Amino acid sequence: MEGGVEGRQRCLSAIQSDVDDDTCVTFVLNGEDHTLGNPLRYMVMKNPDVDFCGYSVTHPSEDKINFRIQTRGIPAVDTFRRGLCELTTVCEHILAAFEASVNTYNASHGIAGPMDQS
Repeated sequence: MEGGVEGRQRCLSAIQSDVDDDTCVTFVLNGEDHTLGNPLRYMVMKNPDVDFCGYSVTHPSEDKINFRIQTRGIPAVDTFRRGLCELTTVCEHILAAFEASVNTYNASHGIAGPMDQS
């Protein structure tokens, strides 16, 4: 177990197969599962500089995933960061569209709901 504050596990750690090669890295995401792994894999694979991207749930009783990225010359950590940023942008857009739809529905039916921000 990797040490953190008061013995807690880190949320993210990286494992490089070769110290001199930053284009091939496995990231270990603690406390995550398919909910983050699959959409993040999709976002990273959209990058044309990515040769391979995949993830695996290590074991059903373990609360972590191994997320591997192999790129064509650019650092894998940059690709990982870009994928996370793009996924965040997509999620924010979906949330905003959902809240707008709920507010429109509530307004058309005279309902003051928890999504009503006005």
